Amino acid sequence: MLTPERHRKIIERLGEKQVVTIQELVEATSSSESTIRRDLSQLQKEKKLKRVHGGASLLHQKSEELSVVEKTARNSSEKEKIANFAATIVNDGDCIYIDAGTTTHLMIPHLKDKAITVVTNGISHLEALTEHQITTYLVGGLVKPKTKALVGSGALNSLSSYRFDKCFMGINGVHLEAGFTTPDPEEAAVKRLAISLSQEAFILADYSKFNEASFSKVADLNEAVILTNEMDEDAAYDFEDKTEIRVVTS
Repeated sequence: MLTPERHRKIIERLGEKQVVTIQELVEATSSSESTIRRDLSQLQKEKKLKRVHGGASLLHQKSEELSVVEKTARNSSEKEKIANFAATIVNDGDCIYIDAGTTTHLMIPHLKDKAITVVTNGISHLEALTEHQITTYLVGGLVKPKTKALVGSGALNSLSSYRFDKCFMGINGVHLEAGFTTPDPEEAAVKRLAISLSQEAFILADYSKFNEASFSKVADLNEAVILTNEMDEDAAYDFEDKTEIRVVTS
Protein backbone atom coordinates (compact mmCIF):
# COMPACT_ATOMS: atom_id res chain seq x y z
CA MET A 1 0.00 0.00 0.00
CA LEU A 2 1.35 3.42 -0.97
CA THR A 3 2.03 6.01 1.74
CA PRO A 4 -0.82 8.43 0.79
CA GLU A 5 -3.33 5.59 0.90
CA ARG A 6 -2.07 4.44 4.32
CA HIS A 7 -2.32 7.97 5.64
CA ARG A 8 -5.87 8.26 4.32
CA LYS A 9 -6.86 4.99 6.00
CA ILE A 10 -5.30 6.09 9.30
CA ILE A 11 -7.24 9.38 9.27
CA GLU A 12 -10.45 7.58 8.31
CA ARG A 13 -10.06 5.10 11.16
CA LEU A 14 -9.41 7.95 13.61
CA GLY A 15 -12.54 9.70 12.41
CA GLU A 16 -14.54 6.58 13.22
CA LYS A 17 -13.01 5.74 16.60
CA GLN A 18 -11.28 8.90 17.94
CA VAL A 19 -8.41 6.72 19.24
CA VAL A 20 -6.69 3.82 17.46
CA THR A 21 -3.88 1.47 18.42
CA ILE A 22 -0.81 0.75 16.34
CA GLN A 23 -1.87 -2.89 16.09
CA GLU A 24 -5.26 -1.90 14.65
CA LEU A 25 -3.54 0.19 12.00
CA VAL A 26 -1.05 -2.58 11.21
CA GLU A 27 -3.99 -4.90 10.49
CA ALA A 28 -6.04 -2.30 8.63
CA THR A 29 -3.21 -1.38 6.27
CA SER A 30 -1.33 -4.71 6.11
CA SER A 31 1.83 -2.81 7.08
CA SER A 32 4.63 -3.35 9.57
CA GLU A 33 4.64 -1.76 13.02
CA SER A 34 7.71 0.31 12.15
CA THR A 35 5.96 1.66 9.04
CA ILE A 36 2.89 2.68 11.03
CA ARG A 37 5.07 4.38 13.66
CA ARG A 38 6.73 6.42 10.92
CA ASP A 39 3.33 7.27 9.44
CA LEU A 40 2.03 8.46 12.82
CA SER A 41 5.12 10.60 13.39
CA GLN A 42 4.69 12.20 9.98
CA LEU A 43 0.97 12.83 10.44
CA GLN A 44 1.63 14.36 13.85
CA LYS A 45 4.15 16.76 12.28
CA GLU A 46 1.43 17.70 9.80
CA LYS A 47 -0.90 18.34 12.78
CA LYS A 48 -3.43 15.75 11.58
CA LEU A 49 -3.32 13.64 14.75
CA LYS A 50 -1.42 13.24 17.98
CA ARG A 51 0.67 10.31 19.11
CA VAL A 52 -0.41 8.61 22.32
CA HIS A 53 1.04 5.60 24.08
CA GLY A 54 0.55 2.64 21.74
CA GLY A 55 -1.35 4.52 19.05
CA ALA A 56 -2.87 7.85 18.03
CA SER A 57 -5.85 10.09 18.74
CA LEU A 58 -7.60 13.04 17.15
CA LEU A 59 -6.43 16.51 18.08
CA HIS A 60 -8.72 18.52 20.36
CA GLN A 61 -10.01 21.97 19.55
CA LYS A 62 -7.67 24.70 20.76
CA SER A 63 -10.38 26.47 22.77
CA GLU A 64 -12.10 23.34 24.10
CA GLU A 65 -12.38 23.28 27.87
CA LEU A 66 -14.02 20.57 29.93
CA SER A 67 -15.86 21.10 33.20
CA VAL A 68 -14.51 19.83 36.53
CA VAL A 69 -16.96 16.90 36.42
CA GLU A 70 -15.89 15.95 32.89
CA LYS A 71 -12.19 16.21 33.75
CA THR A 72 -12.60 14.15 36.91
CA ALA A 73 -14.03 11.25 34.92
CA ARG A 74 -11.05 11.10 32.55
CA ASN A 75 -7.97 9.00 33.30
CA SER A 76 -8.75 8.97 37.03
CA SER A 77 -6.37 6.17 38.01
CA GLU A 78 -3.50 7.78 36.11
CA LYS A 79 -4.19 11.13 37.76
CA GLU A 80 -4.22 9.52 41.21
CA LYS A 81 -0.77 8.01 40.66
CA ILE A 82 0.65 11.33 39.49
CA ALA A 83 -0.92 13.21 42.42
CA ASN A 84 0.41 10.70 44.95
CA PHE A 85 3.91 11.03 43.50
CA ALA A 86 3.67 14.85 43.44
CA ALA A 87 2.82 14.88 47.15
CA THR A 88 6.06 13.04 47.96
CA ILE A 89 8.00 16.03 46.60
CA VAL A 90 6.52 18.31 49.28
CA ASN A 91 8.59 18.66 52.46
CA ASP A 92 7.66 19.81 55.95
CA GLY A 93 7.94 23.58 56.16
CA ASP A 94 7.23 24.16 52.45
CA CYS A 95 5.02 26.98 51.24
CA ILE A 96 3.39 25.69 48.07
CA TYR A 97 0.92 26.75 45.43
CA ILE A 98 -1.68 24.22 44.30
CA ASP A 99 -3.33 25.20 41.05
CA ALA A 100 -7.02 24.63 40.36
CA GLY A 101 -7.53 21.30 38.62
CA THR A 102 -8.58 17.71 39.08
CA THR A 103 -5.12 16.13 39.27
CA THR A 104 -3.81 18.75 41.71
CA HIS A 105 -6.94 18.22 43.84
CA LEU A 106 -5.98 14.57 44.25
CA MET A 107 -2.71 15.62 45.92
CA ILE A 108 -4.46 17.03 48.96
CA PRO A 109 -5.23 13.82 50.95
CA HIS A 110 -1.57 12.83 50.59
CA LEU A 111 -0.46 16.11 52.22
CA LYS A 112 -2.43 15.72 55.45
CA ASP A 113 0.54 14.73 57.63
CA LYS A 114 2.87 17.47 56.39
CA ALA A 115 3.47 20.80 58.17
CA ILE A 116 2.99 23.06 55.15
CA THR A 117 1.27 26.22 53.97
CA VAL A 118 -0.84 26.11 50.82
CA VAL A 119 -2.01 28.93 48.55
CA THR A 120 -4.59 28.03 45.90
CA ASN A 121 -6.93 29.55 43.34
CA GLY A 122 -9.07 26.38 43.31
CA ILE A 123 -12.42 26.75 45.04
CA SER A 124 -12.92 22.99 44.72
CA HIS A 125 -9.78 22.44 46.81
CA LEU A 126 -10.98 24.27 49.91
CA GLU A 127 -13.11 21.56 51.50
CA ALA A 128 -10.35 18.94 51.29
CA LEU A 129 -7.66 21.35 52.51
CA THR A 130 -9.66 22.45 55.55
CA GLU A 131 -10.81 18.89 56.27
CA HIS A 132 -7.16 17.85 56.56
CA GLN A 133 -6.36 20.96 58.65
CA ILE A 134 -3.81 22.26 56.18
CA THR A 135 -2.98 25.95 56.58
CA THR A 136 -4.55 27.48 53.48
CA TYR A 137 -4.76 30.87 51.76
CA LEU A 138 -7.24 31.43 48.93
CA VAL A 139 -6.45 34.08 46.34
CA GLY A 140 -9.13 36.56 45.35
CA GLY A 141 -10.54 37.17 41.90
CA LEU A 142 -13.31 36.26 39.52
CA VAL A 143 -14.86 32.80 39.90
CA LYS A 144 -14.70 30.81 36.67
CA PRO A 145 -17.78 28.52 36.78
CA LYS A 146 -16.51 25.78 34.49
CA THR A 147 -13.20 25.03 36.25
CA LYS A 148 -13.99 26.52 39.70
CA ALA A 149 -10.79 28.59 39.41
CA LEU A 150 -10.26 32.17 40.58
CA VAL A 151 -8.88 34.30 37.75
CA GLY A 152 -8.58 37.89 36.55
CA SER A 153 -6.81 40.96 37.94
CA GLY A 154 -7.95 40.24 41.49
CA ALA A 155 -6.33 36.82 41.41
CA LEU A 156 -3.11 38.21 39.92
CA ASN A 157 -2.87 41.01 42.49
CA SER A 158 -3.57 38.64 45.37
CA LEU A 159 -1.16 35.99 44.11
CA SER A 160 1.69 38.47 43.65
CA SER A 161 1.91 38.89 47.44
CA TYR A 162 3.29 35.37 47.88
CA ARG A 163 6.49 33.44 47.15
CA PHE A 164 6.59 29.65 46.95
CA ASP A 165 9.05 26.83 47.47
CA LYS A 166 7.14 24.78 44.92
CA CYS A 167 4.07 25.05 42.74
CA PHE A 168 1.97 22.20 41.34
CA MET A 169 0.12 23.05 38.16
CA GLY A 170 -2.61 21.50 36.07
CA ILE A 171 -2.38 21.94 32.31
CA ASN A 172 -4.34 21.20 29.14
CA GLY A 173 -1.54 20.83 26.64
CA VAL A 174 2.14 19.86 26.61
CA HIS A 175 3.61 20.53 23.18
CA LEU A 176 7.15 20.63 21.78
CA GLU A 177 6.61 23.95 20.01
CA ALA A 178 3.76 25.57 21.94
CA GLY A 179 5.01 24.65 25.42
CA PHE A 180 2.47 24.46 28.26
CA THR A 181 -0.96 25.73 27.22
CA THR A 182 -4.53 26.11 28.47
CA PRO A 183 -7.71 27.34 26.72
CA ASP A 184 -8.43 30.50 28.75
CA PRO A 185 -6.01 33.50 28.62
CA GLU A 186 -7.04 34.66 32.10
CA GLU A 187 -6.37 31.28 33.65
CA ALA A 188 -3.10 31.09 31.71
CA ALA A 189 -2.01 34.40 33.26
CA VAL A 190 -2.59 33.09 36.80
CA LYS A 191 -0.68 29.89 36.06
CA ARG A 192 2.18 31.85 34.49
CA LEU A 193 2.51 34.13 37.51
CA ALA A 194 2.45 31.21 39.98
CA ILE A 195 5.29 29.53 38.10
CA SER A 196 7.34 32.73 38.13
CA LEU A 197 6.87 33.08 41.91
CA SER A 198 8.05 29.53 42.66
CA GLN A 199 11.55 28.21 43.22
CA GLU A 200 10.48 24.93 41.62
CA ALA A 201 7.54 24.33 39.29
CA PHE A 202 5.87 21.00 38.54
CA ILE A 203 3.33 20.27 35.82
CA LEU A 204 0.99 17.35 36.54
CA ALA A 205 0.05 15.90 33.15
CA ASP A 206 -1.24 12.45 32.27
CA TYR A 207 -0.34 11.00 28.87
CA SER A 208 -3.43 12.48 27.16
CA LYS A 209 -2.05 16.02 27.53
CA PHE A 210 1.08 15.41 25.44
CA ASN A 211 1.25 16.78 21.90
CA GLU A 212 -1.82 18.91 22.57
CA ALA A 213 -1.76 22.69 22.16
CA SER A 214 -4.53 24.90 23.57
CA PHE A 215 -5.24 28.55 22.83
CA SER A 216 -3.20 30.31 25.53
CA LYS A 217 0.45 29.79 26.37
CA VAL A 218 1.39 29.39 30.03
CA ALA A 219 5.16 28.78 29.90
CA ASP A 220 7.99 27.22 27.93
CA LEU A 221 8.77 23.57 28.55
CA ASN A 222 12.06 24.36 30.31
CA GLU A 223 10.28 26.38 33.00
CA ALA A 224 8.83 23.35 34.82
CA VAL A 225 9.38 19.66 35.51
CA ILE A 226 6.68 17.38 34.09
CA LEU A 227 5.20 14.64 36.29
CA THR A 228 3.40 12.04 34.19
CA ASN A 229 2.32 8.42 34.28
CA GLU A 230 3.75 7.08 31.04
CA MET A 231 5.65 8.18 27.96
CA ASP A 232 5.90 6.71 24.49
CA GLU A 233 9.59 6.07 23.76
CA ASP A 234 9.53 8.20 20.62
CA ALA A 235 7.81 11.07 22.46
CA ALA A 236 10.23 10.86 25.39
CA TYR A 237 13.15 11.22 23.01
CA ASP A 238 11.59 14.32 21.45
CA PHE A 239 11.00 16.01 24.81
CA GLU A 240 14.19 15.13 26.66
CA ASP A 241 16.21 18.06 25.28
CA LYS A 242 13.57 20.62 26.29
CA THR A 243 12.46 19.66 29.79
CA GLU A 244 12.79 17.19 32.64
CA ILE A 245 10.15 14.46 32.75
CA ARG A 246 9.60 12.24 35.78
CA VAL A 247 7.53 9.17 34.99
CA VAL A 248 5.51 7.61 37.80
CA THR A 249 5.95 3.85 37.70
CA SER A 250 3.71 2.79 40.55
